[in-house]
Amino acid sequence: MKRIIFTIAALYIVFTIGCRKDLEFTTDGNDKLEFSLDTLRFDTVFTEIGSATRILKVYNRNKKAIRISRIYVEEGADTKFRFNVDGIAAGEFKDVEILAEDSIYIFGEVTVDPDEPLSVSPFVINDYLHFEYNGNDDKVTLEAFGQNANYIPDHYSKDKLSLLSCDFGEITWDDPKPYVIYGILFIDSCQLNIPEGTQVFVHGGIVKANINGEPTIYNSGMIYTLPDGKINVTGTLENPVVFQGDRLEEEYDDKPGQWVGIRCGKMSVGNRFEHTIIKNSTVGIYADSVSSVAVTNTQIYNTSSVGMAGIHASITADNCLLYNNYGGGLRLIHGGNYDFNYCTIGSYGIQAAALGMSNGICYDEPSICEHNSVYPLNAGFTDCIVMGTGKDEIDLDDFLGGEDPAYFNYQFKNCIVKVDKLLTYANGLYQDFFDAHCENCINAKNQDALFYNTDDDDYHLDTLSIAEEKAIPLPDITIDLEGNTRDAAKPDLGCFEYLY
Repeated sequence: MKRIIFTIAALYIVFTIGCRKDLEFTTDGNDKLEFSLDTLRFDTVFTEIGSATRILKVYNRNKKAIRISRIYVEEGADTKFRFNVDGIAAGEFKDVEILAEDSIYIFGEVTVDPDEPLSVSPFVINDYLHFEYNGNDDKVTLEAFGQNANYIPDHYSKDKLSLLSCDFGEITWDDPKPYVIYGILFIDSCQLNIPEGTQVFVHGGIVKANINGEPTIYNSGMIYTLPDGKINVTGTLENPVVFQGDRLEEEYDDKPGQWVGIRCGKMSVGNRFEHTIIKNSTVGIYADSVSSVAVTNTQIYNTSSVGMAGIHASITADNCLLYNNYGGGLRLIHGGNYDFNYCTIGSYGIQAAALGMSNGICYDEPSICEHNSVYPLNAGFTDCIVMGTGKDEIDLDDFLGGEDPAYFNYQFKNCIVKVDKLLTYANGLYQDFFDAHCENCINAKNQDALFYNTDDDDYHLDTLSIAEEKAIPLPDITIDLEGNTRDAAKPDLGCFEYLY
């Protein structure tokens, strides 16, 4: 059993002259304690049951003594951390005194079994040690590594930038142990191969930094390909590759925004995702300028922003499912080239439209947009479903106002869509949507039978679904997301073929 024991030994310097009643304690909240560390981290990589010891020193640099009214671990009785003061174990301690210009030592010990289940020994074990005094509540982070995993690049890289490079060769993550990414991992001069069954956990976290003299707040968990880097994910139906945050407690199962996501950076080409699950991030896949990515048989869900984004990029996607993306399922911005087939994009209970497309980008406030750039958009959707609870699940923005159709070229074929105000807004710019841009489409309504149960995130087709037998057969896509054979003559729309 994993045990983490903190021994707090208070070493007081007792003067030979004077009595306890003569001690003068400050009650001023501005007289603060100082700590030798902001995080008490046990960063040993455990490959078997092992332990490590760390020391924290607490300073009182004031001219008067300080009485700490309470020291306790935040999680209380449920914590995996335990500590004692002066050799006596308890849930908390009160009235711990530090003399003027003196200090106390905190000795911490951790014993971990890394081969226990994740529910017992997760990748990262976090808690906080609180110090309450004179109206202050100072805390020190407690952090230990419990699970036997590949930490990339290492435990010291939390909130830092790191580089994965291999002199234009390839690196394959084929260790059966999971991979845990710390900080922002840049891939450069290298192809990172991630084969079937690999579990990738990204340790996200809010960072407050000062960049170029400006305070900045950002989430540090990200995978980022540079121009000479690419990522090649080759999961299978039986053993998909999964990307998610490293918080595995039940309350984090469907919590979005735990890590940033995967960004195919500018001019990073040849990126591939096959049978991949990306969840609980800020953005699933973000394809930046002049990058390219192929996404097949992939699910992206529970993102706090966009599920998939293309910014002046090239994306092909087949048999993909995007849902519970709080910034919309798919955003295609500043033009680019896009081809989507048999994809389901659901936006239920979410204010953002499932799909948004534009051929421009604003470099100032969108409401002003005096400084902008326009690039041709070419987007095709075949046998797809774009649906949700909003009146309009497609949002279009032609920066040229229809003056040059070649700069805003989009086409839907045999798709289910949901639009209403789109047909009349922008002075009727998109009133020809069904006549010129949505061939053999169905404009669905909320009451139409479509999915089995979106409340339970089940996007299989309902028994009487309007998507059945409405697709065009595509010779290169003969199975659905789950490997079921599609009807050769009358397949179904979206990522799932209905099974009778």
